[in-house]
Amino acid sequence: MSTRSALLRLLADGSFHSGTDLGAKLGVTRAAVCKAIRALGAEGLDIHRVSGRGYRLAQPLEPLDARRILKLLADGGVRLQRALTVLEEVDSTNRYLLEHAETLESGAACLAEAQPAGRGRRGQRWIATPYHNLMLSMLWRFAGGPGELAGLTLAAGVAVADALEAYGLRDVRLKWPNDVLWNDRKLGGLLAEVRGEVNGPTLVVLGVGVNGYLSESHAAEIDQPWADIARISGQPPARNRLAALLLLHLRATLERFAEEGLDPFRLTFERRHHYHGKLVRMVHGTGETTGTVQGIDEHGAIVLQTRSGEQRRFHSGEISLRAT
Repeated sequence: MSTRSALLRLLADGSFHSGTDLGAKLGVTRAAVCKAIRALGAEGLDIHRVSGRGYRLAQPLEPLDARRILKLLADGGVRLQRALTVLEEVDSTNRYLLEHAETLESGAACLAEAQPAGRGRRGQRWIATPYHNLMLSMLWRFAGGPGELAGLTLAAGVAVADALEAYGLRDVRLKWPNDVLWNDRKLGGLLAEVRGEVNGPTLVVLGVGVNGYLSESHAAEIDQPWADIARISGQPPARNRLAALLLLHLRATLERFAEEGLDPFRLTFERRHHYHGKLVRMVHGTGETTGTVQGIDEHGAIVLQTRSGEQRRFHSGEISLRAT
């Protein structure tokens, strides 16, 4: 464990700790403590320093703990003893699993405290405050080709929403194709990366990001309404419990999707879809279309009914509410 990571675990309770005490516990000098504090601050963590009292985190946190997550998974009937990786930092948890795919089984998962090169949909940067949010990926192998996996991220979105409600949040909604919302604000998102032959087999790495707590500096970089668990619940997120819930729900969903496809998840997605039955604007490759959301089809395409009564299907694009 690095000095930075060990220091963060000491500060995790949100209480003040003097530089002298921190150095004694870590076995380093006060200068080394100051250097580690500056490094954490440069990553976007809010650390307060008060003369005579020491340092404290603006927001307490729960460090990720592989043993605790494995115990919670085992309590849920899943054993991933050799298939769970928790990293202090990695450029991308998706990329990590893709690079190690040859040695991994279905259900292998990777979590990271910091992910500087995390990506969202359309290659956009995923903004997350290190050590406070939840960034994880799961690998799954399917016998069929990529064409049989249409709608997979919709089913996975249902799994994420179910996990968040099992955690204790209410009114979690989805936005086609891969956003998780709370009170019309983005709480999380999904990104699936697919590798495979036309006739199979297919390897999928599914990435999930959930906002646990966003620092003021990171929140200022986000160009859309957002939400995080700390502000919704009024307390720091129990990240290990949430990680276990997400992994359990994702695993069950991917197992069922492999057998039955999208069909068992369509109605649930539509019930959770924030824009279902609403007039929206769809921006797509050839322009934009206005219509009322009717649902999703068997391939995961969103179905809009235009003012003329025509039903149009879209497999990609960006939707937003249309003023009436």
